[in-house]
Amino acid sequence: MSKFSLRHVRACGVVLAVLMVAGLAGAQTNAGTQQPTTQRPTSKPYTGDLSIFDYPDRDKKLQVDRVMDLLGITAGKNVADIGAGSGWFTVRAARRVGPTGAVIAEDINPVAIESIGKRVGKENLSNVRTVLGLADDPRLPAGSVDAVLMLKVYHEIAHPVAFVQALKPALRAGAKVGIIDRNGNGANHGLDHEVVVKEMADAGYKLVGTYDFTKADGQDYFLIFQLR
Repeated sequence: MSKFSLRHVRACGVVLAVLMVAGLAGAQTNAGTQQPTTQRPTSKPYTGDLSIFDYPDRDKKLQVDRVMDLLGITAGKNVADIGAGSGWFTVRAARRVGPTGAVIAEDINPVAIESIGKRVGKENLSNVRTVLGLADDPRLPAGSVDAVLMLKVYHEIAHPVAFVQALKPALRAGAKVGIIDRNGNGANHGLDHEVVVKEMADAGYKLVGTYDFTKADGQDYFLIFQLR
């Protein structure tokens, strides 16, 4: 009787082990076929006429000199213009930092990069270089910048947390990252500033300044971040 019971127990153990292995394999298969979490909406990057960014009173509406003051953009500093577009901010930052400073104009649109290259040549700005970035990486050199501005572009970044995480190595000690955008749902060329703050926090940044002077309509905001 005891021998029968022992064989019975061993047989049950084998069956249980087989079932556990099968269940684990099934779980791994199901995990492999799960769909990734849906990302929040983003706007399609602009690819139209770049001249629309150079309207006559943009300096006044955005108070660009005050923006640069708050970002610590002064003579000799290195600046990144992320999503540079027509190079509107690039040329203003280049004049501000002067020959002892530098500006990196980054964009994922090759047409924009080519246009900026021609523009800085015409305006005799030898302190500007261009970088063709990726949707999840601005591809800036390590330790290259003291300040960054993302002007009306954050809502277009397809992988925002990965993108600003990839930006970290380029930031020098104390570097400031400025984001100017408008409130929206992500798909309508704007993104609520609370979402920006959360995503930047998820990527390891802290909010150090919040301003609303960049547009009189009350829709635009200017946020400044630094690494935690």
